[in-house]
Amino acid sequence: MPKAFSVQERETIREQLKMEARQCLQTLGMKKTTVDELVKRVHIPKGTFYLFYASKELLFFDVLMDFHNDIQADLLSGLEQKESIDTESLVCLLYSLFKRVDGSFLATMIQNRDIELLMRKLPAHIVQEHMQFDDLNMEQFLSLLPVSIDEDRIQVFSAALRAIFLTMLHKAEIGAAVFDEALQLLLTGIVSQLLEETHDNGR
Repeated sequence: MPKAFSVQERETIREQLKMEARQCLQTLGMKKTTVDELVKRVHIPKGTFYLFYASKELLFFDVLMDFHNDIQADLLSGLEQKESIDTESLVCLLYSLFKRVDGSFLATMIQNRDIELLMRKLPAHIVQEHMQFDDLNMEQFLSLLPVSIDEDRIQVFSAALRAIFLTMLHKAEIGAAVFDEALQLLLTGIVSQLLEETHDNGR
């Protein structure tokens, strides 16, 4: 019989699993990180792992979503602290968050194409829920801006930001020396369009 854990013990084990998974994603990559490696680091039996996650991919996705939520929270906090929003300030905020991603375990996953592999291995309904969650977060993000656009356009802007995010898959092809400048240019285009549509709708 599996050991019965208290609520605190379960939370501690879950956080340890996520911490070690995040470290493994940074150093080993997803394919080389096994359940055996994870339970060895956390000092739990292999059977205990499956009390928390049905697969290592679901653990990795949990880690990914935690990071996603942290980034989103920082973005919303940054917006709330600004007295006014213009193209330059919004691009600066978005760029700083993209750069934070670029120096994280997530950047390693993107460069190794682990993101694509992870999404293929996840149940379809989880991937779909994630896409819808992104759109809902974009609505919250846009609610803090002086913008007024249609709901279908919110989804388009959400997709456009995801598309820029995925350019990290092709950083080498784009050119590492010019990538940051290109990133700022792409963000400027999206933000300018967003604020322009708001101006047009407000007429």
